[in-house]
Amino acid sequence: MEGVKNSTENLTLLSRLLLGASGNTEENASVVSSYGLRQLGEVWGLATSHHVIMRTFPRLYEAMVAAGNDKAEWVHDAMAKEQQRIDRALSFLAPICEVLQEAGDVMVIKSLDHWPDLGSDLDLYSNAQSADVVALMRERLNARADERSWGDRLANKWNFIVPGLPELVEVHIGRLGQTGEQVAITDSLVKNSSLARFGSHTLRVPAPENRLIISTLQRMYRHFYLRLCDIADTARLVDSGAVNYPYLKDLAQSAGLWKGLATYLVVVSGYVKSYRGEGLSLPALVLDAARFGNERLFFKRKFLRVPIFPHAASLYVSEWERLLRNGELQNTLRLSLLPGLAVTAALEMKLTGSDKGIW
Repeated sequence: MEGVKNSTENLTLLSRLLLGASGNTEENASVVSSYGLRQLGEVWGLATSHHVIMRTFPRLYEAMVAAGNDKAEWVHDAMAKEQQRIDRALSFLAPICEVLQEAGDVMVIKSLDHWPDLGSDLDLYSNAQSADVVALMRERLNARADERSWGDRLANKWNFIVPGLPELVEVHIGRLGQTGEQVAITDSLVKNSSLARFGSHTLRVPAPENRLIISTLQRMYRHFYLRLCDIADTARLVDSGAVNYPYLKDLAQSAGLWKGLATYLVVVSGYVKSYRGEGLSLPALVLDAARFGNERLFFKRKFLRVPIFPHAASLYVSEWERLLRNGELQNTLRLSLLPGLAVTAALEMKLTGSDKGIW
C-alpha cells in the first residue's frame, strides 16, 4: 500500500507542476523540501511514463532550489539527459521522414504532440504501400522490422529498429485504430496536415482536429487510460483556440467517434479544473455529447484509467454501429475482432506477464 500511496502523491505533485499556477513555487517547495534520491527517482519514473519531464522538471528544479534541497542538481541533470535523448531522436526523425516521402505522404503523429517532451517511440503515418515503406526502411536506413503482433497486423502497423536510435519507429500505413478499422479520416489527415518547427527541424504534423481524433482513438478506444501528457497536450490545443468544433464533430461522427471524443474532452477539462481552478472552454455541442466526465477516472498502475464496463464498452458499440451504417463491412469486421483480441491479450498477460505478440 505504501507504493500506491507514493505513486498517488507523485501524480498529484506532477499534476500541480504541470497544470497549476506558475507562481506557486513556494507551495511546491514545501512539498519537495525533504525529497531524497529515492523519491526523486520515483517522480522521474512516473514523469517519464507520462512524457512530462521537460514540462514539469523545470518547476520541480525551481521548487527544490527554493527549498534549499541539495538534490536540486539531480533534477537539473535529469532534464539535461532527457533533452539529449530528444535531440538525438529528432536528428533521426527528420531524415526518416525525408526517405519515406519518396513512397508517399508521411507525417509525425502523436509523438510531437507532447513538445517540448517527446514520446517513448516515434510514430509516423504514411499513405504509401506497405512493401514500399518496408523496402525504404531496410535499404535506405538499414532498419529491420520488429516482430509484429496480431494487433499490429490488423492495424497495418510496423515497428522498425533503426541502428543508433534507442526508440522504435512505428509506422501506421493507410489505417488508424487498434484494428485498422479507421480509413474514413485518413484523407483529411493528409489533406489538412501542415509543417511545424521543432527545435532546428521542420516536420509535417496533423491538423488540431485530427490530433484530437487520434488521441481519442488511443485513449478511449484502445488503452482506456490517460497520461498527464494527454491532458496537457489537449488543454494547450483547446486553449489555443485552433479547434474548429463543427468540423471536428462532422469528421468524428463520420468515423463513429464523436461521443468518445466529446467524452475525452470533458474528462480532460474536469481534470484540468481540479488543478488550475477552471476547465477548458468547450462549446455546448461537446458538453451535450459527452457520456461522462473525470469523476469516472481512477488511478491504477501508474495511469488515470477509464472504466471499460460499461463506459468504454458503450463507446466501442457506437463506433461499430457507425461503421456498419456507413457500409464499411470490412472495417466493421475488423473492429468486431477487438473484444476477442483484448480478452486474449489479458489472458496472456495474466499467464506470462506480457501481452507481446497479441496486442
